[in-house]
Amino acid sequence: MIRIEGLTKVFPNPDGSEKTAVDRVSFQVEPGEIYGLLGPNGAGKTTTLRMISGLLRPSAGRVFLNGDDVTDEPETVKHRIGYLTSNTGLYARLTPREMLEYFATLYGLSKPRAKSRIAELVEWLGMDDFLALRCGALSTGQKQRTNIARALIANPTILIMDEPTLGLDVLSNRLILEMIRTQAEAGKAVLLSTHALDEIETLCRRMGLIHNGRLIAEGDLDALRERTGRQRLSDVFLELVGADDQVFTD
Repeated sequence: MIRIEGLTKVFPNPDGSEKTAVDRVSFQVEPGEIYGLLGPNGAGKTTTLRMISGLLRPSAGRVFLNGDDVTDEPETVKHRIGYLTSNTGLYARLTPREMLEYFATLYGLSKPRAKSRIAELVEWLGMDDFLALRCGALSTGQKQRTNIARALIANPTILIMDEPTLGLDVLSNRLILEMIRTQAEAGKAVLLSTHALDEIETLCRRMGLIHNGRLIAEGDLDALRERTGRQRLSDVFLELVGADDQVFTD
């Protein structure tokens, strides 16, 4: 389970002033749930996800993953997280197999367990054809499949997804969405941030909208439709951020 309370991040500006990127955000993601985090560019989504995953220290507020505080127990909680973005880097000189073996070691998997887990993921993700190629030579879709396997190598109970399908072809996109759905069905808490509103509408039972660093709306789509009087999620989004006269683009 993911629970965040009053999460805040303040960055210094070059002129000595401060910018509040995330402002007292609170929400919860239950096991088996896919929670959608929406917001325009610069709203604070990625900063929020980086604080939840322990990559960035909050200025204020707390993050609990399965009951443990990320700030107090960073190494413990990082072993429970699978983190996937559209631009997660791979080691160009390593092959996908070497990458997975390396991350299995970092997560403390025994050699037999690592070998078994890698075989499971390779079969599921259809990675046989490029398993021995260097990551620097892989296509975008192949790189993202490798990143999926990396994120899932330790079978984490919490998945954090930041624009995981950005720039992918239709087949790779479908694979990732199916992976997200399957992981939630296995009882994992999934936090998904994406500009592809159809993905949110298809996958998420609940969603939250961040604007100017604040969580300005939260609930299921029916509740948000009732609140705004709009039906399409894109129209709901524009109404809530006060930009319904603008054109929404992914």
